[in-house]
Amino acid sequence: MPSLMPSSLPSLMPKIESQLSDLPVPLTLQLPDGRQVSRPGSRITLAFSDWSALAKLGARQLGAIGEAYVEGKVQIQGAMRDLVDVTVGLLPGNPAEITHSWWSKLQRHARSRGSHSLGKDAEQIQFHYDVSDDFYALWLDPRRVYSCAYFRDAAMTLAQAQEAKLDHICRKLMLQPGDRYLDIGSGWGGLLLWAAEHYGVDATGITLSKNQHAYVTRLIEEKGLSGRVRVELRDYRLLEEDKPFDKISSVGMFEHVGSANMGTYFRKVHALLKPGGLALNHGITSGQLEYAQLGAGLGDFIEKYIFPGGELLHVTRILHETSAAGLEMVDTENLRPHYARTLWHWSDALEARFDEAREVLVRTSGTDKAERILRAYRLYLAGSAMSFEQGWIALHQMLSTRPDGRVKEWPLRGAQSVYPFVRDYIYK
Repeated sequence: MPSLMPSSLPSLMPKIESQLSDLPVPLTLQLPDGRQVSRPGSRITLAFSDWSALAKLGARQLGAIGEAYVEGKVQIQGAMRDLVDVTVGLLPGNPAEITHSWWSKLQRHARSRGSHSLGKDAEQIQFHYDVSDDFYALWLDPRRVYSCAYFRDAAMTLAQAQEAKLDHICRKLMLQPGDRYLDIGSGWGGLLLWAAEHYGVDATGITLSKNQHAYVTRLIEEKGLSGRVRVELRDYRLLEEDKPFDKISSVGMFEHVGSANMGTYFRKVHALLKPGGLALNHGITSGQLEYAQLGAGLGDFIEKYIFPGGELLHVTRILHETSAAGLEMVDTENLRPHYARTLWHWSDALEARFDEAREVLVRTSGTDKAERILRAYRLYLAGSAMSFEQGWIALHQMLSTRPDGRVKEWPLRGAQSVYPFVRDYIYK
C-alpha cells in the first residue's frame, strides 16, 4: 500500500511535482501516495513506497535509490539497459572525479588497513563468492569464469570469449609443459584447469571461497588431474616461499587486497616467483588518478551489498607497487570495453533466468534474503557495465618479470628473464 504523506508535504507537492517533471531524462515516477509524474518517451518507471527514498532521488544520491530498491522500498519497471541510460542522465557529473583532502586519504588508508586482516579478507570473499554456486552458474559461461572475457572476434559468444581470455593469459605467460604454475584467487578453476589441460603445467590454485574450493577439488578428481593440479583454501600471505614458481597469474584478485596491503601483495608475488619468471595480474582499476570509490552513493552501494572491502586503484599505482617490489613490468593491456560487453552478457543472462535465480536463492538463503541478493546483483551487473562503458573504471592485464640479474644473449642481451621483448609471440 502507498505510504502516508508526511503532514508537511501537501503544501510542497506542486513544487515537488514540478521538480520531478523537470528531470533531465525520460522517466516515470510513481509517488508513495499513488500519483504519477512522467516525462515523454519514458521506458522506465520507479515506483516509490517511501517518501525518504524519493527525496534521495531529488538529491541525486543514486546509490541510496539502489539500496531502497534492494530493500523493497522502490520497484523498477523496465529493462536494465534503459535503466542505465536513465542513470547516466541523472548523475550530477562524473562520479569518479572526486577531490580528496589529505584527511580523507588518511581515513581511507586507516580503513584499508583495518579491513584486510586474514580473517576479514576470508569473511569478505565468502560474503560474495559463497552466495550460491548454482546462482552463478545461471548467468556465467559453462566454465564459470567470473572475470573479463576477451572478445578477440566481435562474433564470439561469451563462452568463446572466456576461452580466448584464458588462452590469452596462458600465451602471455609463455606456459610450457612442466612449468610450476600458481593461480592466486583461482575462482571456479577455469584458468587453472585450462592451463593444465592445454599447456601441461603443474598447477596450484588458491582461494578463500569454501564453495569454490570444494567445486574445483571435485573437478580436478573428475578430470583425472590429481597428480599435477591442486587447489588450496589459503590466503596468499600464508604461501611458503621455499619453492618459487616459474609462472604466476592473479585474475580478479588484487581488487580485494586493499590499498594498504598492495605493497605486501606484490612483495609476496616477487618472493613466490622464480628469478627470470613471469607473473600476470589481471584486475579492475580506477579510471581516475585520485579515486576512493564512485560518488553519488554508487561506491557505498557496492561496498554494502556486493564487495565489502573491495578497493580500486589507478593502474599507475598498481605499476608503482609492482616496481617497488622488484618486478619489471614488460607488457600492459587495457581491456575496459571487453569487460563492459562481458557484464552485459551476464546481466542479460540473469534477466532471462530471473525466476530460476529466485528459486535457487530461496532454496539456499530463504525468501527475504534471496530477494535482496537478486535485486542487488541485478543492479550491480548492469551498473558495472555502465561504469566500464563510461570509463569510470577499467580493466588491465599487467605482465611482469622477476629479473634474474644475468646479462645473457637470449632472447635479447640484457633481457634478464624468459620474456622475449617482442609481443608477436602472444598472437602466433
